[in-house]
Amino acid sequence: MRLAITREVSPALTRCELTHVARQPIDPERAREQHHHFERCLTGLGCAVLRLPPEPDLPDSVFVEDAAVVLDEIAILTRPGAASRRPEVPSIAAALRPYRKLAAIEAPATLDGGDVLVLGKTIFVGLSSRTDARGVDGLRSISSPFGYEVRPVSLSGCLHLKSAVTGVSDDAVLIHPGWADPDAFAAYDRVEIDPSEPFAANALVVAETVVYPAAFPRTLRRLEERGLRVVTVDVSELAKAEGAVTCCSLLFNIR
Repeated sequence: MRLAITREVSPALTRCELTHVARQPIDPERAREQHHHFERCLTGLGCAVLRLPPEPDLPDSVFVEDAAVVLDEIAILTRPGAASRRPEVPSIAAALRPYRKLAAIEAPATLDGGDVLVLGKTIFVGLSSRTDARGVDGLRSISSPFGYEVRPVSLSGCLHLKSAVTGVSDDAVLIHPGWADPDAFAAYDRVEIDPSEPFAANALVVAETVVYPAAFPRTLRRLEERGLRVVTVDVSELAKAEGAVTCCSLLFNIR
């Protein structure tokens, strides 16, 4: 079974951390409705959804992906680069404990889950304002005994690695070539975003289906032209908080 851990949208979402987008008015209730639709989409694709309660004092806590990296063998608790987000981690640890052994990135290293892209036994890690080289080293030391290879990737102009590149099938990635070096993903079929849609590189694969934001129709066509099955969701309010489809769940297999 595939489990999706999510968290209800915080009523404090309007106070979210922002780095690369301008602050706009956010409607938390609309964001909550969009998030519920996203959860229903996951359920429709065969996932069991475990929704955690909202954190009224943690504006970004809906973006559960940043608090952990879940591998088949172990779950790695992160140490987010934004200090305001570090209190999100304990409740994610409690949710994961029944399903995985836990390890943790230790201070002073920083690592955001949004900077971690796992493709098979290769883990790409973005060097960003939220993830540093010590975070990469910490992830390597925990994951390498299980046969993973960790590869750092330099970023430019975006918050996280998954803002710039995500997997869309076993052998293909969706990429913004201006934000992450395409040569780092030379082993994969690279689908480039439409240049008019700079935030279009974030996609989530669930049961061989690409869950994708409805806001990027031109890049959507590129995915469909590759023969990929795509379902769209509206995450426009969450995008104002610098979130995207991968951010809103921790997806993994349970035995």
